[in-house]
Amino acid sequence: MARAHSSLPEISITQLQYLVAVQEGTTWASAAKALGVSQSALSQGLAELQRRLGIELFTWNGRRRVPAASTDEVTEHARRILALTSDLSGWSDRIRAGSAGKLRVGMIDAAAVDHFGETLRSFRNDRPQLDLHVTVGPSSHLLEGLAGGDLDLSVCVSPQDPNFLTVSLLEEDLYVYAPPGARPSGPEEWGPWVTFPTGSLTRDLIGEALGSKGSAFSVVAESNQPEVLSEMVLIGMGWTVLPRIQAERPPASLIPVQKAPLLKRELVAVTRDSNLVNPAASELVSELLRQATQTTKKKRT
Repeated sequence: MARAHSSLPEISITQLQYLVAVQEGTTWASAAKALGVSQSALSQGLAELQRRLGIELFTWNGRRRVPAASTDEVTEHARRILALTSDLSGWSDRIRAGSAGKLRVGMIDAAAVDHFGETLRSFRNDRPQLDLHVTVGPSSHLLEGLAGGDLDLSVCVSPQDPNFLTVSLLEEDLYVYAPPGARPSGPEEWGPWVTFPTGSLTRDLIGEALGSKGSAFSVVAESNQPEVLSEMVLIGMGWTVLPRIQAERPPASLIPVQKAPLLKRELVAVTRDSNLVNPAASELVSELLRQATQTTKKKRT
């Protein structure tokens, strides 16, 4: 007896773009403008998407259309499909044109400034036809850009997400730093803390490590910039945990409260889980890995 196969709805990439634009825009009018279509075309496209999926995506709240309960999940699927479609389109363009194409890279500040700045410079100089665009930001922001198709490669703190492929580059030791004159007898007296904002992968690692030491993680100030955190420590606002390469850089040089690091964090190169990875991204990962290996060898000698 033949097995029955459920038919796939005929959904267009344009309809998925409409859905994501409406979810990310402030209004339907702004979404239509960003897409370069009329509001009527946008409404018709989303109405057709609802019909083909067989589920309600938007309901009316007075005169406003608001997402239904299932819309966020559908939108996440749409973002992944659009990202993979972008991979396919970009890959085929590079194959047809035989050119270097475009590479969009995201890096946390430690990677871009302290560890791989020279690698980036050499990589760009060696490929004058490559359109290389670099974004520096926190790991969570870069991973969102990668998942949404805005980035081809991210170098950040290792994520726990099966939708990404990661290549380990290096490990960083993070140390505890106290304001001048602080003399605690033990970890239970450490703090309060100045650290990275909520949602930061490094902040989560710090909180777990401090908890294992019996130190309360009471946060009084936040910043994504290590230099700002160091200055906050110097003026006595609180304690912090940072990589030595950032915390002990002049002029705001801090002194760790103990010789041993509090924890290690792993920096990785991350791409989407796709067989169509940008060839230039693969080349850059190889260069980053080569630099990281050299750095690790120097530390051991």
